[in-house]
Amino acid sequence: MKNPVNSKAIPNKATPAQKAPSKGAAIQEKHTTSEAFGLILRYNLDFLLEWAPIAYKGEDIEGVHQARVGLRRLRSALGLFRKALPREYTDSWGTEMQWVATAMGEARDLDVFISEGLKAMAGKIPLASGEQKLTVLATQRRNEAYSNVRIMLESDRYKTFVTDFASWVDNRGWNHVDVPNEVRHELDKSIRLYASKLLNKRMRSTLAFGAKMGTMSTEELHELRIECKKLRYAVEFFQPIFVEKGIQVFTLHLKGLQDLLGIMNDVTVMHGLLDKMLQNETDLETMQYAGALIGWRARQYEEVRGQLDARWSEFSSAALPWMK
Repeated sequence: MKNPVNSKAIPNKATPAQKAPSKGAAIQEKHTTSEAFGLILRYNLDFLLEWAPIAYKGEDIEGVHQARVGLRRLRSALGLFRKALPREYTDSWGTEMQWVATAMGEARDLDVFISEGLKAMAGKIPLASGEQKLTVLATQRRNEAYSNVRIMLESDRYKTFVTDFASWVDNRGWNHVDVPNEVRHELDKSIRLYASKLLNKRMRSTLAFGAKMGTMSTEELHELRIECKKLRYAVEFFQPIFVEKGIQVFTLHLKGLQDLLGIMNDVTVMHGLLDKMLQNETDLETMQYAGALIGWRARQYEEVRGQLDARWSEFSSAALPWMK
C-alpha cells in the first residue's frame, strides 16, 4: 500500500507548529455567512491534513491528538452552521469525519493512558513488577491501535473523503445546490450577526447543562464537557470578529473549566481501557497494579471535582464579548 504521507490527499503545506487551531480562520466582519463557513472549513481541513502524516508515523502523540481536534472542529462547524446549511446537505461529510475520528480514538486513549496515567504515576506505587508488566501490555495495545490508524489513512475511503471534501469546500458546493430561500438568506447574512446569535445560543445551552453542577453525575459531566467544547470551537471560529472586545479573557475562563472536565474524563476513560486490556489477564501483579492505579486516579478525580464549583462560577459570570 502507498504511504499516505506521500499521497496527494494529504498535503503538508506548513508545519503544524506554524498553525495552531486557536488562531482561527481569517474571517472578517465584511464576510457573509457563506464566505466565513468556507474559510473555517478550509482552515480546519488544512489543519487535519498537516497533522495526518504525524499521526501516521506514531512517533509524536500530538499527531493523532491534533488530527482528531481538526476533525472535531470540522464536525462542530457543520453543526454550528446548520441553520444556514441544514444537515441533509452535510450529513454525509459528518459521517466520514466521525469514521476517521473513531479509527483514531483508541490510539488517542492509549496515548493519554500511557503519558498521563502510567508515566505520571511511575514509581509512586510500590508495585514495580506490576507497573512494568502493565506498561508493556499498554504499549503493545498502543502499537496495535496505531496499526489500525495507518490502515485507515492508507484506505481509499479516507483518500476519497479528503479529496472530495476539499473540492466541495473550495468550490463552495453549498452555493451550487437548490436550497430553500430562507436558507439562502441565512447564507447571505453578515457573519457578525450570525455569529452573535449563535454564540448566545451556545452559551445558553452550556449554562443550562451546568445549572446543577454540585449534583451532576459522571455522565452529566461528560455531556457538559461536550457542550463546553462546542462553545469553545464556536468562540475560536469567530474570535477574529470579536478580538477587540476581549474575547481572549472569556476563552481563558472557558479553557479553565474545560481543563478540569478533561482530566475527569481521562480518568473515566481509563476504566474502560483497563477493562479491555485486562479481560484475559491472570497475572496477579499486573492486576494489583491496575487496581492501585484506579485508586490513585480516583483520588485525583475527586480533587479535581472539588475545584469545579469555583471554575464554573468564574466562567458563568464572565462578560460575553459578543454582546458588547
